[in-house]
Amino acid sequence: MEYVGRVPAPPLDRFIDDIYCLTGVPRHPRMNVPPMPSAHLFVNLGEPARLWDRDPSAPPAVLTDGWFMGVRTRRFLLEYPARVRLVGVHFKPWGLSPFVDMPATELRDRWVPVGAVWRRSSDRIRNRLGDSASATETLRVMEEELRSRLAEAPSRGLDLVQHAGGRLATSHGALPVGALTDAAGVSGTHLATQFKSHVGITPKRVARIYRFARLILSVDPLRPVDWSELAQTAGYFDQAHFSKEFKDFTGHTPTEYLDLRRRFPAERGFPPDSGPMPAD
Repeated sequence: MEYVGRVPAPPLDRFIDDIYCLTGVPRHPRMNVPPMPSAHLFVNLGEPARLWDRDPSAPPAVLTDGWFMGVRTRRFLLEYPARVRLVGVHFKPWGLSPFVDMPATELRDRWVPVGAVWRRSSDRIRNRLGDSASATETLRVMEEELRSRLAEAPSRGLDLVQHAGGRLATSHGALPVGALTDAAGVSGTHLATQFKSHVGITPKRVARIYRFARLILSVDPLRPVDWSELAQTAGYFDQAHFSKEFKDFTGHTPTEYLDLRRRFPAERGFPPDSGPMPAD
Protein backbone atom coordinates (compact mmCIF):
# COMPACT_ATOMS: atom_id res chain seq x y z
CA MET A 1 0.00 0.00 0.00
CA GLU A 2 1.03 3.60 -0.55
CA TYR A 3 0.77 6.20 2.21
CA VAL A 4 0.84 9.84 1.05
CA GLY A 5 0.43 12.39 3.81
CA ARG A 6 1.03 16.03 4.60
CA VAL A 7 0.65 18.48 7.45
CA PRO A 8 -2.19 20.91 6.65
CA ALA A 9 -1.64 24.66 6.46
CA PRO A 10 -2.42 26.92 9.44
CA PRO A 11 -4.66 27.10 11.35
CA LEU A 12 -5.49 23.41 10.83
CA ASP A 13 -1.99 22.38 11.92
CA ARG A 14 -2.85 23.44 15.49
CA PHE A 15 -5.24 20.51 15.67
CA ILE A 16 -4.06 18.00 13.04
CA ASP A 17 -0.82 16.03 12.74
CA ASP A 18 -1.42 15.00 9.14
CA ILE A 19 -3.97 14.30 6.43
CA TYR A 20 -3.18 11.19 4.40
CA CYS A 21 -4.30 9.05 1.52
CA LEU A 22 -3.94 5.26 1.75
CA THR A 23 -4.28 3.19 -1.42
CA GLY A 24 -3.40 -0.22 -2.76
CA VAL A 25 -3.34 -3.86 -1.73
CA PRO A 26 -2.60 -4.36 1.99
CA ARG A 27 0.40 -6.46 2.84
CA HIS A 28 -1.50 -7.84 5.84
CA PRO A 29 -5.31 -7.98 5.84
CA ARG A 30 -5.77 -7.71 9.62
CA MET A 31 -3.89 -5.29 11.87
CA ASN A 32 -3.75 -5.11 15.66
CA VAL A 33 -3.72 -1.38 16.46
CA PRO A 34 -2.53 -0.19 19.91
CA PRO A 35 -3.56 3.10 21.56
CA MET A 36 -1.74 6.10 20.11
CA PRO A 37 -1.99 9.80 21.05
CA SER A 38 -4.44 10.81 18.34
CA ALA A 39 -8.07 10.87 17.28
CA HIS A 40 -9.11 9.96 13.74
CA LEU A 41 -11.35 10.60 10.80
CA PHE A 42 -11.56 8.07 7.98
CA VAL A 43 -13.47 8.54 4.74
CA ASN A 44 -13.63 5.25 2.88
CA LEU A 45 -13.47 5.56 -0.90
CA GLY A 46 -13.36 1.82 -1.51
CA GLU A 47 -14.81 -1.41 -0.13
CA PRO A 48 -15.98 -1.77 3.51
CA ALA A 49 -13.53 -2.19 6.37
CA ARG A 50 -14.22 -4.15 9.56
CA LEU A 51 -13.27 -3.30 13.13
CA TRP A 52 -13.27 -5.25 16.39
CA ASP A 53 -12.77 -3.78 19.84
CA ARG A 54 -10.62 -5.46 22.46
CA ASP A 55 -13.65 -5.16 24.74
CA PRO A 56 -15.82 -8.19 23.82
CA SER A 57 -18.98 -6.33 24.89
CA ALA A 58 -18.47 -3.80 22.08
CA PRO A 59 -20.07 -5.05 18.84
CA PRO A 60 -17.88 -5.32 15.71
CA ALA A 61 -18.52 -2.80 12.97
CA VAL A 62 -18.64 -2.91 9.16
CA LEU A 63 -17.76 0.58 7.99
CA THR A 64 -18.58 1.60 4.46
CA ASP A 65 -18.56 5.39 4.05
CA GLY A 66 -16.54 6.92 6.85
CA TRP A 67 -16.20 7.16 10.60
CA PHE A 68 -14.80 9.26 13.41
CA MET A 69 -12.76 7.59 16.11
CA GLY A 70 -11.90 9.36 19.36
CA VAL A 71 -8.77 8.85 21.43
CA ARG A 72 -8.44 5.17 22.23
CA THR A 73 -7.33 3.73 25.56
CA ARG A 74 -7.32 0.13 24.34
CA ARG A 75 -6.29 -1.69 21.19
CA PHE A 76 -8.59 -2.67 18.33
CA LEU A 77 -8.43 -4.92 15.30
CA LEU A 78 -8.78 -3.54 11.78
CA GLU A 79 -9.51 -5.72 8.76
CA TYR A 80 -8.79 -4.06 5.43
CA PRO A 81 -10.72 -4.86 2.25
CA ALA A 82 -8.85 -6.63 -0.55
CA ARG A 83 -7.97 -3.25 -2.04
CA VAL A 84 -7.80 -0.09 0.06
CA ARG A 85 -8.70 3.46 -0.92
CA LEU A 86 -9.31 5.89 1.92
CA VAL A 87 -8.44 9.37 3.08
CA GLY A 88 -7.76 9.86 6.76
CA VAL A 89 -6.92 12.51 9.33
CA HIS A 90 -4.69 12.09 12.36
CA PHE A 91 -5.93 14.66 14.86
CA LYS A 92 -3.93 15.67 17.90
CA PRO A 93 -5.59 14.25 21.04
CA TRP A 94 -7.55 17.49 21.53
CA GLY A 95 -7.87 18.17 17.81
CA LEU A 96 -11.37 16.84 17.13
CA SER A 97 -12.98 19.28 19.54
CA PRO A 98 -13.30 22.33 17.23
CA PHE A 99 -14.63 20.21 14.35
CA VAL A 100 -17.44 18.25 15.99
CA ASP A 101 -20.41 19.35 18.05
CA MET A 102 -20.39 16.56 20.61
CA PRO A 103 -18.51 15.80 23.85
CA ALA A 104 -15.18 14.04 23.36
CA THR A 105 -16.23 11.42 25.90
CA GLU A 106 -18.87 10.22 23.40
CA LEU A 107 -16.10 9.43 20.89
CA ARG A 108 -13.58 7.90 23.29
CA ASP A 109 -12.95 4.23 22.44
CA ARG A 110 -15.75 4.39 19.87
CA TRP A 111 -16.22 4.65 16.12
CA VAL A 112 -19.09 6.82 14.96
CA PRO A 113 -20.28 7.13 11.31
CA VAL A 114 -19.33 10.44 9.71
CA GLY A 115 -22.96 11.02 8.76
CA ALA A 116 -23.96 11.02 12.43
CA VAL A 117 -21.56 13.90 13.10
CA TRP A 118 -21.20 15.71 9.75
CA ARG A 119 -24.38 15.26 7.76
CA ARG A 120 -23.82 14.27 4.12
CA SER A 121 -20.10 15.07 4.27
CA SER A 122 -18.80 11.63 3.34
CA ASP A 123 -21.16 11.47 0.33
CA ARG A 124 -20.04 14.93 -0.79
CA ILE A 125 -16.36 14.04 -0.47
CA ARG A 126 -16.84 10.74 -2.27
CA ASN A 127 -18.77 12.42 -5.09
CA ARG A 128 -16.10 15.10 -5.55
CA LEU A 129 -13.31 12.54 -5.74
CA GLY A 130 -15.00 9.91 -7.88
CA ASP A 131 -12.98 6.81 -8.69
CA SER A 132 -9.75 8.26 -10.03
CA ALA A 133 -8.71 11.38 -8.08
CA SER A 134 -4.99 11.62 -7.40
CA ALA A 135 -3.60 11.59 -3.86
CA THR A 136 -2.86 15.33 -4.17
CA GLU A 137 -6.46 16.10 -5.16
CA THR A 138 -7.81 13.82 -2.43
CA LEU A 139 -5.79 15.62 0.25
CA ARG A 140 -6.85 19.02 -1.09
CA VAL A 141 -10.55 18.12 -0.95
CA MET A 142 -10.25 16.82 2.60
CA GLU A 143 -8.37 19.91 3.73
CA GLU A 144 -11.10 22.13 2.25
CA GLU A 145 -13.75 20.14 4.11
CA LEU A 146 -11.87 20.49 7.38
CA ARG A 147 -11.50 24.25 6.91
CA SER A 148 -15.22 24.58 6.36
CA ARG A 149 -15.89 22.65 9.58
CA LEU A 150 -13.43 24.45 11.86
CA ALA A 151 -15.24 26.44 14.55
CA GLU A 152 -14.65 30.19 14.29
CA ALA A 153 -14.00 30.59 18.01
CA PRO A 154 -12.43 27.97 20.31
CA SER A 155 -14.80 26.51 22.87
CA ARG A 156 -14.21 27.15 26.56
CA GLY A 157 -11.09 25.49 27.90
CA LEU A 158 -9.65 24.39 24.56
CA ASP A 159 -6.69 26.79 24.70
CA LEU A 160 -5.78 25.45 28.13
CA VAL A 161 -5.99 21.84 26.94
CA GLN A 162 -4.02 22.60 23.77
CA HIS A 163 -1.22 24.25 25.76
CA ALA A 164 -1.04 21.52 28.41
CA GLY A 165 -1.40 18.78 25.79
CA GLY A 166 1.40 20.30 23.75
CA ARG A 167 3.68 20.15 26.77
CA LEU A 168 2.77 16.49 27.30
CA ALA A 169 3.56 15.79 23.65
CA THR A 170 6.94 17.55 23.85
CA SER A 171 7.87 15.63 27.00
CA HIS A 172 6.52 12.32 25.59
CA GLY A 173 4.24 12.06 28.61
CA ALA A 174 7.06 12.41 31.14
CA LEU A 175 5.92 15.75 32.56
CA PRO A 176 4.00 15.32 35.85
CA VAL A 177 0.42 16.51 35.79
CA GLY A 178 1.20 18.65 38.82
CA ALA A 179 3.69 20.62 36.74
CA LEU A 180 0.97 21.28 34.16
CA THR A 181 -1.48 22.58 36.76
CA ASP A 182 1.17 24.75 38.43
CA ALA A 183 2.21 26.29 35.11
CA ALA A 184 -1.41 26.95 34.12
CA GLY A 185 -2.48 28.19 37.54
CA VAL A 186 -5.45 25.85 37.73
CA SER A 187 -6.43 22.96 39.95
CA GLY A 188 -5.95 19.34 38.98
CA THR A 189 -9.71 18.87 39.00
CA HIS A 190 -10.25 21.77 36.59
CA LEU A 191 -7.56 20.52 34.19
CA ALA A 192 -8.97 16.99 34.27
CA THR A 193 -12.48 18.31 33.57
CA GLN A 194 -11.30 20.30 30.55
CA PHE A 195 -9.30 17.34 29.20
CA LYS A 196 -12.34 15.08 29.49
CA SER A 197 -14.39 17.68 27.63
CA HIS A 198 -11.95 18.17 24.74
CA VAL A 199 -9.94 14.91 24.66
CA GLY A 200 -12.26 12.42 26.35
CA ILE A 201 -9.74 11.29 28.98
CA THR A 202 -7.72 12.85 31.79
CA PRO A 203 -4.24 14.35 31.29
CA LYS A 204 -2.80 11.45 33.28
CA ARG A 205 -4.17 8.96 30.74
CA VAL A 206 -2.99 11.13 27.84
CA ALA A 207 0.50 11.11 29.37
CA ARG A 208 0.31 7.32 29.67
CA ILE A 209 -0.42 6.96 25.94
CA TYR A 210 2.38 9.37 24.99
CA ARG A 211 4.83 7.35 27.10
CA PHE A 212 3.78 4.14 25.40
CA ALA A 213 4.02 5.72 21.93
CA ARG A 214 7.55 6.89 22.66
CA LEU A 215 8.52 3.39 23.73
CA ILE A 216 7.02 1.69 20.67
CA LEU A 217 8.51 4.17 18.20
CA SER A 218 11.97 3.81 19.74
CA VAL A 219 12.14 0.06 19.15
CA ASP A 220 14.73 -0.81 16.51
CA PRO A 221 14.06 -4.46 15.59
CA LEU A 222 17.34 -4.68 13.67
CA ARG A 223 19.35 -4.33 16.87
CA PRO A 224 19.34 -6.01 20.29
CA VAL A 225 16.66 -4.44 22.48
CA ASP A 226 17.21 -3.67 26.16
CA TRP A 227 13.59 -3.45 27.31
CA SER A 228 14.52 -2.24 30.80
CA GLU A 229 16.50 0.66 29.36
CA LEU A 230 13.78 1.55 26.83
CA ALA A 231 11.12 1.39 29.53
CA GLN A 232 13.08 3.70 31.84
CA THR A 233 13.76 6.18 29.03
CA ALA A 234 10.04 6.27 28.28
CA GLY A 235 9.19 6.92 31.94
CA TYR A 236 8.34 3.43 33.18
CA PHE A 237 10.14 2.85 36.47
CA ASP A 238 8.17 -0.19 37.60
CA GLN A 239 8.98 -3.25 35.49
CA ALA A 240 5.82 -5.14 36.47
CA HIS A 241 3.67 -2.12 35.55
CA PHE A 242 5.51 -1.78 32.23
CA SER A 243 4.98 -5.45 31.34
CA LYS A 244 1.28 -5.32 32.18
CA GLU A 245 0.69 -2.10 30.24
CA PHE A 246 2.61 -3.40 27.24
CA LYS A 247 0.47 -6.55 27.14
CA ASP A 248 -2.73 -4.52 27.60
CA PHE A 249 -1.85 -2.12 24.77
CA THR A 250 -0.46 -4.59 22.22
CA GLY A 251 -1.84 -8.00 23.17
CA HIS A 252 1.75 -9.30 23.30
CA THR A 253 4.65 -9.50 25.69
CA PRO A 254 7.65 -7.34 24.71
CA THR A 255 9.47 -10.44 23.47
CA GLU A 256 6.51 -11.53 21.32
CA TYR A 257 6.13 -8.02 19.92
CA LEU A 258 9.80 -7.81 18.99
CA ASP A 259 9.55 -11.17 17.25
CA LEU A 260 6.63 -9.84 15.18
CA ARG A 261 8.53 -6.67 14.27
CA ARG A 262 11.44 -8.78 13.07
CA ARG A 263 9.23 -11.15 11.08
CA PHE A 264 7.17 -8.33 9.58
CA PRO A 265 9.42 -5.26 9.20
CA ALA A 266 7.78 -1.90 8.59
CA GLU A 267 7.47 -0.64 5.05
CA ARG A 268 9.68 2.36 4.30
CA GLY A 269 7.70 5.58 4.32
CA PHE A 270 4.61 3.89 5.77
CA PRO A 271 3.92 5.40 9.23
CA PRO A 272 0.96 3.16 10.17
CA ASP A 273 3.34 0.22 10.52
CA SER A 274 5.26 1.93 13.34
CA GLY A 275 2.75 0.78 15.95
CA PRO A 276 0.12 -1.55 14.43
CA MET A 277 1.17 -5.13 13.80
CA PRO A 278 -0.28 -8.01 11.76
CA ALA A 279 -2.97 -9.81 13.72
CA ASP A 280 -2.48 -13.14 11.95
